[in-house]
Amino acid sequence: MAPVYMDHNATTPVDPRVLDAMLPYFTERFGNPSSPYELAAVTRAAVDESRKAVADGLGAGPESIVFTSGGTESDNMAIKGVLFSRGLEGSHVVSSVIEHHAVLRTLEYLRDRFGVAVTFVPADTEGRIDPDAVAEAIRPETALVTIMHANNESGIIQPLSEISAIARERGVLVHTDAVQSVGKIPVLVDELGVDLLSMSAHKLYGPKGVGALYVRPGTQLDPLSQGGGHEGGMRPGTENTAGIVGLAKALTIANDHIAAEEARLCALCDSLIEGVLETVPDVLVNGSRRHRIPGTVNLAFRHVEGESIVLSLDMEGFAVSTGSACTTDSAEPSHVLSAMGVSPRDAQGSVRFGLGRWTTADDVERLLDVLPGIVERLRAMSPTVGRTP
Repeated sequence: MAPVYMDHNATTPVDPRVLDAMLPYFTERFGNPSSPYELAAVTRAAVDESRKAVADGLGAGPESIVFTSGGTESDNMAIKGVLFSRGLEGSHVVSSVIEHHAVLRTLEYLRDRFGVAVTFVPADTEGRIDPDAVAEAIRPETALVTIMHANNESGIIQPLSEISAIARERGVLVHTDAVQSVGKIPVLVDELGVDLLSMSAHKLYGPKGVGALYVRPGTQLDPLSQGGGHEGGMRPGTENTAGIVGLAKALTIANDHIAAEEARLCALCDSLIEGVLETVPDVLVNGSRRHRIPGTVNLAFRHVEGESIVLSLDMEGFAVSTGSACTTDSAEPSHVLSAMGVSPRDAQGSVRFGLGRWTTADDVERLLDVLPGIVERLRAMSPTVGRTP
C-alpha cells in the first residue's frame, strides 16, 4: 500500500503543473535575466510575469515583491532591514512567544548582539495573541511589530488585521510570517494591513529554495547583502528564474481553488479529530478548532511520547511529525505548546498531522484504523499511565 504523507506543514510535494512550468528554465530558457541579449529577455519576461502573478495573489503591486530563497531569508530581510534602516540603537520590537524560529532567533540575535529591545507578548490557551497585549507592549521607540499569520505547529490563525490597525494608529510598521497561511486561506495584504509579509514556495506545492517578501511601497528597508542591483537593489545575485516561475505557478494554482480546498481539508480534519476522540481515550486538541488553517491538526496523546507515535506510524506507512521540522532534533517540549499552557508531559506527547492537496478520506480512515492500536501498545509500556499529567 502506498505511503500516506501527512506532514504538509513541514513541506509539500511539487505539483506536476508547477514542475512543468519550471522545466524549460533549466534547459533551453537558461539565460541570465540581467544580460542584454534575446535569450536573457525571455527569462527576464518570465521573472516579470511571475512577480506580477505573486503580487496579484496577495492583492499587491509587482513593485512590492522581492524574491528570496524562502521564508527564513524573507523574515530576516524584513526584520533586520527595518531596524538597520532606522538605526539599531534604542530600537524596540514587539513580537510573540509562539513565532517560528526564523523570527525568534533573529530577534534574539539583534537583542543580544546589538541591544535591540524586544517584547514577546504571550499566547492564550487557544494559541491566539491578544491584540490588546500588543497595544500595551508598543512604546514610543517601537519600530516594528512582527506577528505570524498562522502558526506552523498549531495551525492557529492570529487576529492580524486587528493587530495591524493598532500598530498603524501608533505609526509602527507590521511584519507577518505568512509562510503557513499563503495558499491555504485568502491572504490579501491590504485586508491584513501589513507592511511586510514573508512567504515560501515549498509550503504551497512549489519548489524549495525560493520565496518572496512583500514590502509595502514607501517602507524603508536596508538590504542584507551588497552586490548587484537585482530585485530593486534589495537582493543582489542572479535570479533563480525556474524557482521564481514555480513559486508564481504554485500560488496561482492554490488561489484558483482555495475555497473548495479549504472546505475539503476542514472536513477531513474534523473527521480525523472526531475519529481520534471517539477511539482513543485521554487525547487533547491543542489550540482553537475555530481559528485554524485548513489541514492542520495538533493532538496531545497523554501518557505516551509523541516521537514514539511518529516512529510507529512511519512503520505503518504514515509520515507525521511532533511539530516544527526546524527543531526535530530538540528534546525540549515545543515552545509553542508550552506558551499555550500545555504541560511539558502533554507537549512531549503531541503529534501534528498536516493534511494536504492529495490527502483523501480513505487516508484518514487508514490512519484511524492503525492509530488507536499504536497508542494502546505504547501506553502499555509507559510508566506514566494512570498518573496525573
